[in-house]
Amino acid sequence: MKKLFHIGMICLTVLAIGALVCCTEKDGNDNTSGSNVVTNNDNGGNNGNNNGGDNGGDNGGNNGGDNGGDNGGDNGGGNGGGDTTIVNDVWVDLGLPSGTKWKNANEVNAADTVYDFYTYDEAVAAFGDALPTKGQLEELKDNCQWSWNGSGYTVTGPNGHSIVLPAAGYRDCNYGSVYHVGALGGYWSSAPCGSENAWFLYFLHYVGVEVTNLLRCNGYSVRLVQD
Repeated sequence: MKKLFHIGMICLTVLAIGALVCCTEKDGNDNTSGSNVVTNNDNGGNNGNNNGGDNGGDNGGNNGGDNGGDNGGDNGGGNGGGDTTIVNDVWVDLGLPSGTKWKNANEVNAADTVYDFYTYDEAVAAFGDALPTKGQLEELKDNCQWSWNGSGYTVTGPNGHSIVLPAAGYRDCNYGSVYHVGALGGYWSSAPCGSENAWFLYFLHYVGVEVTNLLRCNGYSVRLVQD
């Protein structure tokens, strides 16, 4: 089972990287640059991969979104090797160049009470301009320190404030199954990519963090922003 799990993660990574060819940079907005640091914690990674994939559905998808900002952040902050402040306000100023503030919890979905996933079209219809642009996802990736906390990433901005992005997994729309809870996270942007894909922030433990694109019908998490 463990071997198949790792093969699945590798295959998903190849698909995510391959999907980059369908769009050009003109689909994005407000691209900013900086230095992206990803720090992995070995103990957290093993726990996330071994236990999260099979048993973490409820905790990763539901509790991770609502409670990860407090519990996961407090545990994960020390893994980053620097000072981390988990802010309990709804909107967190990370000190990003654009001034964008990030919400400190994932959005819930009454139609998906276990995982709180949205398709791209559902996310756009529900949240509109409150979704991050492709450029805001890239700014978050490039200007923050990313520290694995065992069930997701603690993301620490230039000013030391942090948010937590749980590895809630994703729902494959071709099969209807949920994969890689506790190891993978995907967060929609507002930016479409052609007629079938859309841009999103994607991370897989031991692989890293990317802004890429895949099918709009897949189910991913939603984290809102405030300009």
